[in-house]
Amino acid sequence: MEEIIDIVIVGVGGQGILLASSILSETALYSGYDVKANEVHGMAQRGGSVISQIRFGEKVYSPLIKSGDADILIGLEQLEAMRGLKYCNTETKAVVNTRKIMPVTVSSGNERYVENIEKELKDILNYVYIINAEKLAFEVGNIKTENIIMLGAASTFLPFCVESYESSIKKLVKPQYVDVNLKAFHKGRSLIVSV
Repeated sequence: MEEIIDIVIVGVGGQGILLASSILSETALYSGYDVKANEVHGMAQRGGSVISQIRFGEKVYSPLIKSGDADILIGLEQLEAMRGLKYCNTETKAVVNTRKIMPVTVSSGNERYVENIEKELKDILNYVYIINAEKLAFEVGNIKTENIIMLGAASTFLPFCVESYESSIKKLVKPQYVDVNLKAFHKGRSLIVSV
C-alpha cells in the first residue's frame, strides 16, 4: 500500500476518543504500517471538543490531516461530527453515533442544538453510517464501550485483520474490561458487515 489513509475521530471529552485512537494506531503499527497521530484535547475534562487524527501508510511524514483529505470520519457525537466535516470530501466514509451531548451554550439557553444533523451529513457525504452506539453499549453490558462499537464499525473500511484489533484491545484496555470491549468491537463490526 503506497497511499496514506487518513482517519479523524471527533467527539467530546469523556467519550474515549483517545483510547479508540490508541487502539487504531497500535493496530496499524502491529500491521506493519508507519503511523502518525495527534490529538487536540480542548477542554476535554469539561466535555469540550476532542479531535484525534491518525494517518498510516508505508511512510508518513506528518500527523496532520488537511481539509478535505479524510478517508474516514468517526463521530462519537453528532454536533462534533458536523464540525469534523471540514476534513471530509464526498467520498469520506462517516461512521456517526446518534448521541447528542448538549454544549454549555445550548444547556444554558444561549444557543440551539443544530437540527437534522443526520440529513445534513447525508446531503454532503456519499457514505454515512448512523449508529445508536449508546443502545448497543447497553446491550453488550457497559455504556463506556460506545467508542469501541464505533471503532468496530469503522474497522470494516480498513485493511487490518480482526486479530490485530483484538491484540491491541487486549494490550491497551484494563484486563477486567477486555472481554466487554472485544464484545463491543465485534458488535460494531457486525453492523457494517451486515449492511
